[in-house]
Amino acid sequence: MTAGISVQHLTHRFAGAPPVLALDGLSLEVPQGRFAAVVGPSGSGKSTLLRVLAGLLRPSEGRAAVDGHEVIGEPGGVSFMPQRDLLLPWRRVLANATLGAEIAGVPRAEAHERAEVLMERFGLSGFEQAWPSQLSGGMRQRLALLRTFLMPRPVLLLDEPFGALDAITRREMHAWLQEVWRRDGRTVMLVTHDIEEALVLADVVYILSRRPGRLVATIDVPLPRPRTARDTTTPAFVELKARVLDALEGVTPPEEPRAVPSGQRSAP
Repeated sequence: MTAGISVQHLTHRFAGAPPVLALDGLSLEVPQGRFAAVVGPSGSGKSTLLRVLAGLLRPSEGRAAVDGHEVIGEPGGVSFMPQRDLLLPWRRVLANATLGAEIAGVPRAEAHERAEVLMERFGLSGFEQAWPSQLSGGMRQRLALLRTFLMPRPVLLLDEPFGALDAITRREMHAWLQEVWRRDGRTVMLVTHDIEEALVLADVVYILSRRPGRLVATIDVPLPRPRTARDTTTPAFVELKARVLDALEGVTPPEEPRAVPSGQRSAP
């Protein structure tokens, strides 16, 4: 399967006294159309990885590509939603939604037409002329995601998009995002500290070590969709969560007991 995202031997050092090694030889691939989550402790280089893929940060070493095209030092190759929604308070909802698409070269009239079609799906119908200050936290996040989705790019990068929301709103956003992504079909990489969020949303979870960030585990999530909060209590989900926790804590599964041949005693 063609890689939607490909990272090879990615290393980055932030200048300083002493320099900070954020990523150390990170390699991973996300197939086209898959939803991937990246989980790791604070400082493990998750946001650094997204900034490299977005072309906003040139790494010290390594390669990064989207749909086979190198993106290092080439901003604009992906749709990127940072941790904060960064809505412009002087632009109304519709104008905020189309900003990224317009910057990417989509004619304003076409961008507005596409946004108006998607307003209902994103739960913003009737608020086209509202100001960002008039929106709830969940609506602001949906607007920021709509702006990201409207950019004509094959890959979406989401950096802790729901981190500031309450638990109930987060669950609503999880259900909503799964439905929007299912219809859209693009490759997604989500950075999150929330293990349950990663397992609810993603097809595959990549787990990074403490700084410097290295890939310590890749865990496939073969659970049926759509996934809801109820799924987090099932044995299959609990087992997957335990595997993620073990990887984060550096715990390896115990070895299976080996059979002892007849007539021999196992070591004490």
